[in-house]
Amino acid sequence: MVRQLLPLVALFIGSAFLMFAGGVNGLILPIRGELEGFSAASLGLLGTGWAIGYVLGCLRTPQLVNRVGHIRTFGVMCALASITVLLSLLFITPWIWIPLRAISGFCFAGAAMVVESWLNERADPSNRGKIFGFYTMINLSATTIGQLSLTLGDPSGFLFFVLAAVIYCAALLPTALSAGNTPSPLVNARLDLKLLWRNSPVAVLAVFMVGISNAAFGTLSAVFAARSGLNVFEITLFASLPILTGAVAQIPVGWFSDKFDRRVVLITISVFALIMDGVFVFLAPLNVAVLLLTSCAFGAAVFSMYPVIVAHANDHAAPGMYIQISGGILLVLGVGSIVGPTVAGVAMSYLGNQNLFLVTGLSHVAIILFTFYRVLTKSALASDTKGTFQAVPLGRASTPETANLAKGEMGEDV
Repeated sequence: MVRQLLPLVALFIGSAFLMFAGGVNGLILPIRGELEGFSAASLGLLGTGWAIGYVLGCLRTPQLVNRVGHIRTFGVMCALASITVLLSLLFITPWIWIPLRAISGFCFAGAAMVVESWLNERADPSNRGKIFGFYTMINLSATTIGQLSLTLGDPSGFLFFVLAAVIYCAALLPTALSAGNTPSPLVNARLDLKLLWRNSPVAVLAVFMVGISNAAFGTLSAVFAARSGLNVFEITLFASLPILTGAVAQIPVGWFSDKFDRRVVLITISVFALIMDGVFVFLAPLNVAVLLLTSCAFGAAVFSMYPVIVAHANDHAAPGMYIQISGGILLVLGVGSIVGPTVAGVAMSYLGNQNLFLVTGLSHVAIILFTFYRVLTKSALASDTKGTFQAVPLGRASTPETANLAKGEMGEDV
């Protein structure tokens, strides 16, 4: 395995730097914004801006790569992401941060697509699964370490802005110095709602609601934790531990979704998430240990939904449509991610801190009710016609190229 991975070291290092910087940048902004007295509504718009940029990056990066190539595109994305972080330090106001966050989301999506395209070109059927698994593990670890690094200094200063900018710049060095051949053109993603709805109404509705819920939590969890009285170290744990538990939960959830109707598994996960929503809304736990444990349980539920939804959509996809369906589902997730932080931010500003989880709870109720209706009116697929569940990077760390990279593990015509 080491021999297979060695030629990809430069790409793995570049991806790790990218995810580390993204982890730092994504968490320092809401924490610093809370310290500066920004409203929850304006901080929610940071997540909306990032999601808009991320969706546009998924749509436009293939054309940019066709014009200037992979290495130049990756370099531009990393350099521009670094510039946006430094400008965020120079202009500490939400109305500058929001468009800068959109540019950052665009760059992050574009850079990730280039790395995944490169990995896909270097992979073959014998090692694709190992490469995809190692890539996913690196991304999760780097993102988590980046977030946890905020416990090592003062978020009211300049340190973490500069650190994120430096690491973004460092991310372009391994690929810029790589002597390998450039890969083939990137996957062109497009959003065909009619096709997606005909393929699986449950997948479309559920992934939209997951986008609302997960983006709201991902953007505003640090704000909720700060207003609940947690210190910086505890805020960082509150935001980062759910990502880890969500990744780990994909293992048992995947096993159950292969054995049983994926819709029933999705309902079960959503009910569990709804219970955690209720704990936050109605019990308003003030004990730090309770807050952290509840956030971990919440993350295990909400961050394991997306791969179940993707697997369910691909179970119904026609032969050869796997990449198109997966890419479309990802874009619907992105649209939900645009809506969620704004709605949750306004709810927190005008109705109170706990209303972050009122928004996520309503999203989970919608998933439960609609999926239950579909279970009653539409028979489940036979087990021997289902594809195999594939753990994937958490939703907002996925791109259309992620599906292309994973296709050899799952089967191109799933």
